[in-house]
Amino acid sequence: MKLKSAIIPLTAAIGLAFAGAAYAQEVVKIAHVGPLSGPNAHMGKDNENGARMAVDELNAKGFTIGGKKVKFELVGEDDASDPKQATAVATKLVDQKVSAVIGHLNSGTTIPASKIYSDAGIPQVSPSATNPKYTQQGFKTAFRVVANDAQLGAALGKYAVQKLGTKQIAVIDDRTAYGQGVAEEFAKGAQAAGGTIVGKQFTNDKATDFNAILTSIKSKKPDVVFFGGMDAVGGPMLRQMKQLGISAKFMGGDGICTGSLPGLAGDGLGDDQVVCAEAGGVDDAGKKGMDDFRAAYKKKFGIDVVYNAAYAYDATMTVADAMAKAGSADPKKYLPELAKISHKGVTGVIAFDAKGDIKDGSLTLYTYKGGQRTLLAVTK
Repeated sequence: MKLKSAIIPLTAAIGLAFAGAAYAQEVVKIAHVGPLSGPNAHMGKDNENGARMAVDELNAKGFTIGGKKVKFELVGEDDASDPKQATAVATKLVDQKVSAVIGHLNSGTTIPASKIYSDAGIPQVSPSATNPKYTQQGFKTAFRVVANDAQLGAALGKYAVQKLGTKQIAVIDDRTAYGQGVAEEFAKGAQAAGGTIVGKQFTNDKATDFNAILTSIKSKKPDVVFFGGMDAVGGPMLRQMKQLGISAKFMGGDGICTGSLPGLAGDGLGDDQVVCAEAGGVDDAGKKGMDDFRAAYKKKFGIDVVYNAAYAYDATMTVADAMAKAGSADPKKYLPELAKISHKGVTGVIAFDAKGDIKDGSLTLYTYKGGQRTLLAVTK
């Protein structure tokens, strides 16, 4: 009797151990990293919501990899738009053995973190980092689902001169990798199209007082002020431009091209005053899919899309598609599939070039009327 009673618990323990191991293999961890605190938290949360929508849909469908049903777990982390915090978070995620990383949001955090993910062999797909340096480092794990600053800045610079008839242009950037990069590319594009840069100023991504730099710019009498940075700074800058009587058009990249800009700018945002470009966008054929996504997002979270949620959604779905094609969530096994993927997403077909940049990336130009973002054009 003693021998029998000893065997039963032992058998049960072995069974539980195998069951636990099987359960662990069924959970696939996908991380999202972005600013969930600080001035850009609204953008980071928006991207995280997009990734969460994808994970929830995959789990609801009973997604399978290699013939086995898996459960995706979204691991959300905050980098606060700070490069040091970003690398600390990246190291933490490597230790947690996540299978993929969706992020980071800012170029200034995405670039330093990418080295850590590359060394660990973990694929990283950014839904919003646009600085060209991110994919110029030669890391096979680095991908992005939006166009880069070279494309975006050049398109905006050309538009400023050829469509708006601009001759005199002032440029401000926030000294971040994103802000400085997109400002430099804009200046190149504007000058190539025949425009003149009459002044260059810089601030930082936490500044609130711009009177000194705007007063200097006002004396140059620019037709356009271009700002390389995010809406948390661009909005208050617009307010102060109005206070100083600067009537120039205000241009910027996707950092200011958000649904939050009107609230941040207040009465500083006049109709047709702002022209901005989003690193992405859909043509008429893709409009319904994007509209449906926005409606589903609002139903799920009770708020409108702020920034690049659809791109975070597509990035997550693309990673899952690559895992399914490889029959494995092991980064070493599915990375080759990710590199050659062709995934039909909400934002268009997701496919990457040899560097990891999106192929045929679209750009969407917007203005604001009555406090609402209004489409100007979609270009490539």
